[in-house]
Amino acid sequence: MSTSETAPAAQEWVVKIIDQSGATEDNIIEQVKGFLDLAHANAFARAYVRDSIERCRVPGASSREVLESWFSFGENAEVIDAGDDGWKANSELDDFVSSPATPMERDWRSLDPRRLVEEDGVFFDDKTINDHNDEDDSEVSEIIRH
Repeated sequence: MSTSETAPAAQEWVVKIIDQSGATEDNIIEQVKGFLDLAHANAFARAYVRDSIERCRVPGASSREVLESWFSFGENAEVIDAGDDGWKANSELDDFVSSPATPMERDWRSLDPRRLVEEDGVFFDDKTINDHNDEDDSEVSEIIRH
């Protein structure tokens, strides 16, 4: 490959969070960027929707009632430009509403790329203790918490 030719840029995967209540003009709450690969973006989208469904679940509600509540008040997540390889909520909605999720299945926060901070080639999360000098915080990146 000559110097004038370059390798194609890696795909940047983006997950869009969609407010199904119609509270926003275009129903998009936010777009989350920074995923390591498509599998990471898919796992985040799946866990995000799983958590949203659980937040719409009330004790004693039927599967149909949980689904109706989610379509009225929940949030969906889609991987932008992933085509058939992107995770889709409709492929698992029946399973999600019929059986409550475990805490691990709902843990989209641990998959959120905004929680990762790269410092000298090492990724830190909010549980990692950084060994930097506490007197000089000028080069420390802030970790976003939700």
